[in-house]
Amino acid sequence: MKKIEESSIAVAIGAKLARVQVCPMYPITPSTHIQEQIAEFINNGELEAELINVESEHSALSACIGAAAAGSRAFTATSSQGFALMFEVLPITSGLRLPIVMAVANRSLSAPINIWNDHSDAVSARDQGWIQLYVESGQEALDATIQAFKIAEDKKVQLPVMVNLDGFSLTHVFEEIDIPEEKQVDSFLPAYKPEHFLDIKNPKTFGPIAFPDSFMEFKKMQQEAMLESLEIIKKTNSDFAKKFGRSYGNGLIELYRMNDAKFAVIAMGTACGTARVVVDELRAKGKKVGLIKLRCLRPMPVKDLQNATKNLKALAVIDRHVSLGFEGPLFSDLKSIAKENLKIIDFIAGLGGRDVSMKHIHRVFEEIQKAKPKGSWLL
Repeated sequence: MKKIEESSIAVAIGAKLARVQVCPMYPITPSTHIQEQIAEFINNGELEAELINVESEHSALSACIGAAAAGSRAFTATSSQGFALMFEVLPITSGLRLPIVMAVANRSLSAPINIWNDHSDAVSARDQGWIQLYVESGQEALDATIQAFKIAEDKKVQLPVMVNLDGFSLTHVFEEIDIPEEKQVDSFLPAYKPEHFLDIKNPKTFGPIAFPDSFMEFKKMQQEAMLESLEIIKKTNSDFAKKFGRSYGNGLIELYRMNDAKFAVIAMGTACGTARVVVDELRAKGKKVGLIKLRCLRPMPVKDLQNATKNLKALAVIDRHVSLGFEGPLFSDLKSIAKENLKIIDFIAGLGGRDVSMKHIHRVFEEIQKAKPKGSWLL
């Protein structure tokens, strides 16, 4: 069924179709419409789930831990300072190997107070053991929410997943959404049967103390699961395409006009839509340019990115976050994995909701084609 719908509502629809069972919620702008819609689905009988009204975002994720450890499919949503308040619980969730899914309406971290989009909240937590997916459209937000549970609950993974969508510039945008049938989703994502959960008939311990002689072994297992998830994400994307007719690159990255490209931009989220238009304009003028949309920030798809960039002369990185005192974090990642002779140039853009315009992308392509390109802040 096709319907004009807000992207936040699309996420809530995705959670409903995934038959989530427990939803601890504490609204914060611009994620609020997700929580409100989940509450409405439950109140009007469309979703059979428990909505827990908690006193903070920290409590929301903590309650998700309790629900998931008890064997329920758990979901929540947050943003910005609320996400920051959850930070203590993020590594606990991943360390307990709980397949929780959380939607993050990406918004800048204060101060100064700012309620608009950049990636400073989620990117700041890229090392906390969560799989991180970044979406570009309302349709992808819905689809990624369903996929996230499939990925998280895979026996080889058993890790939490966050679905990131740009605050306001995507969360509050209305688009045509193709809503799949419940039966289709049920066949793709069966009822949740947890591998490990609290059961008095089969007692298990979650989160015991780990002394120096065992802590590293736990972290090594998490690392192995994260790396294992690369193929699971790809397979989930492929299986989703077979079932629903939609895919997003290979699930990790999505390439646009990259076959013979010599110069390219890499970005995450809604900036990719703007970059596509600019790529088309430059292609019409005979320029060999392309776009790499990074859909999965963690685990980092190293081999896929190396293959995508192997024939480039220069790559521009659009970072919507800055590691203050250093550089853009995505730029740091790309520098560490790219071939030595590839010029990689960092552009800090879109902080605090600043528009990443076509003019900016044109400027980026002009700069990286120079003999000695320089990065800059796209003000």
